[in-house]
Amino acid sequence: MALPTTMQAQVLNAFNTPYELTTRPFPPPPTGYDILVRVHAASYCHTDAVYASGAMGKTLPLVPCHEFAGTVISAGPAVPASGNLQTGARVGVPGRAYHPCGQCKECTNSEDENYYSVYCPKAGNNGITRDGGFQEYALIDSRQVVPIPEELSFVETAPLMCAGLTVFAALKRCGLQAGDTVGIVGCGGGLGHLGLQFAIEMGYRVLGVDNAEAPLRLAESCLKPDSAAQIFDARCTDAETILSSLADPAPTVLPSERGIPAVLILPESQAAFSFGMSLLRPHGRCVVVSFPEKGFNFSAKDLVFKDVEIVGSLVGSNRCAREMLQLAARKSIRARTRTWSLEALNDLVEAYKKGEGGKLVVDLEASGLGELSRP
Repeated sequence: MALPTTMQAQVLNAFNTPYELTTRPFPPPPTGYDILVRVHAASYCHTDAVYASGAMGKTLPLVPCHEFAGTVISAGPAVPASGNLQTGARVGVPGRAYHPCGQCKECTNSEDENYYSVYCPKAGNNGITRDGGFQEYALIDSRQVVPIPEELSFVETAPLMCAGLTVFAALKRCGLQAGDTVGIVGCGGGLGHLGLQFAIEMGYRVLGVDNAEAPLRLAESCLKPDSAAQIFDARCTDAETILSSLADPAPTVLPSERGIPAVLILPESQAAFSFGMSLLRPHGRCVVVSFPEKGFNFSAKDLVFKDVEIVGSLVGSNRCAREMLQLAARKSIRARTRTWSLEALNDLVEAYKKGEGGKLVVDLEASGLGELSRP
């Protein structure tokens, strides 16, 4: 197949400015563990908005996007010829990690193989420290990609590479067993509506909380008729009311023992964090995924007298990503997506600012301005 000499890319040249559609040279042939991927779909993430504002990172110019999917065009000499990442393979591409060092404590203690860790402090990050998915072709570390099951399309896969992986890994950090209850604060956002679906299929009882009409509708649309899940509007329902509705009928349960064992905090607001903490029972775990610039305030009494644990969760390993994608394919877990062409990326950004929930995706197989599709 004859390859082009140039390609189209959306580039952030300065913070707080629109992306610029640019003609760039075609990438060089892959070396080492790298593969050259033709990008078919690239999903927009909250982190892209944070980066574009100048609040995160300094790399400019930059092609954003750290959750995308495409087809392998060619592979470097270190990529096993007997593996499933040769020419024509369909792959999902998370942001982390490009060229980890293989020698630090993260790499030598990783759950992934060959001293590869997504947490390596020396590794690159697609769309953050190096060019990402808002371009027609990209050089990627083959060790970070995930083979796409045949049940999933490129547009369906792209949002799972960050939003899906992040919330799936956070759910696993909760340390729950099937039948346990988890709260998801921000259940109608990009991560939240996927978290609802994953939690249900992982066998948990789910309490979803949000505070706006569009996200609440999106969350409700993700529930199955027989699922053990409830959605609550934080504008008219407080944590005490939720806990009262969940009160254990056993007379031996004291009021101070009410609560749920784990909660995910997805929004960046203090109100969301405080709401989630109020749902926890003694010895419960709060898993924080969001990272507001000013942080969160918490009660020392919760930590000391209730023995509540607060942990962070950034992303999952490559092994975790493969597990997540297989579950999504097997149980029909899908992001609610809306699509735009590559040239219409700035239109997508304006739609994102309206906060209607779901995932907004660039379909690189499409053309034209304006929104292409929505559920």
